Amino acid sequence: MVLVVDDDPSLREALSSLLRSVGLRVEVFGSAPELLETALPDAACCLVLDIRLPKRSGLDFQSELIKANIQIPIIFITAHGDVPMSVRAMKAGAVDFLSKPFRDQDLLDAVAIAIERDRKRREGEKGVAELKAKLETLTKRELEVMSLVTAGLMNKQVAGEIGVSEITVKIHRGHVMRKMGARSLADLVRMAEMLGISRSGPAGA
Repeated sequence: MVLVVDDDPSLREALSSLLRSVGLRVEVFGSAPELLETALPDAACCLVLDIRLPKRSGLDFQSELIKANIQIPIIFITAHGDVPMSVRAMKAGAVDFLSKPFRDQDLLDAVAIAIERDRKRREGEKGVAELKAKLETLTKRELEVMSLVTAGLMNKQVAGEIGVSEITVKIHRGHVMRKMGARSLADLVRMAEMLGISRSGPAGA
């Protein structure tokens, strides 16, 4: 899905036709507030955004989206671009900054990059959400063992740290591996990193 925001109706139509011609779904808007009144698609998407819009500039709108934690990749288009504008846009995470008139292929290339970036972000977030759900199934003791084991402590050291026998640690460790779906210690360490788990426990706990 590609969302296009531009106050020029003829350009909106031209961009919509171009993007649809390569099989993309497109929604067009004449202003940023108009877009915000619509629910964002729950699919990989990107935003083609004009820099100069009525009432609210594209750069200001980019800042608002960032503050609202709406992580949609943005491709800026403008007939009035300058270096400071493009630097600000790119520093804030824009995928590209195209000056009108631009080649159709340049826009299509930028859109392909943006949608792939959003797809990867969504897959990453889905993976973390699934791991968090698995983490919720651990007991407090199992979570403690996981944090210590993934910090590099041997079973004997974990046992001394939490005041239980080594065999008990092995049992808890086995439960952790099974509940988290970890195939190896390296796999469990990777999961702990994704979840922000340190020796002191999960991040934010």
